[in-house]
Amino acid sequence: MPHWTPPAAVNLVDLGFMDSRSKLIDLAAFLDRVQRAGQEGDYRVQALKNAIALLSNNEPQRAKEILLSFSDPSAEPIEKATMQGAVGCFGGQ
Repeated sequence: MPHWTPPAAVNLVDLGFMDSRSKLIDLAAFLDRVQRAGQEGDYRVQALKNAIALLSNNEPQRAKEILLSFSDPSAEPIEKATMQGAVGCFGGQ
């Protein structure tokens, strides 16, 4: 049986930089369009901006914190849904 050799270290920046750069530019363009349309007060836009602020935290759990920032913090279920479908973040009741 041949001796197993672990894979060489992967340069994550080489693998992910261009995709991340593209997503960031898309997000900036979206926010520019929303602002020109006068819709920056929408709760979903505010949720995005709050999540963007979390990106600058230098903690290894940024993805978790951002996901939680979009989530409903209540512990008790509601009696009846007020709508069907999802909006992507909490706050638009």
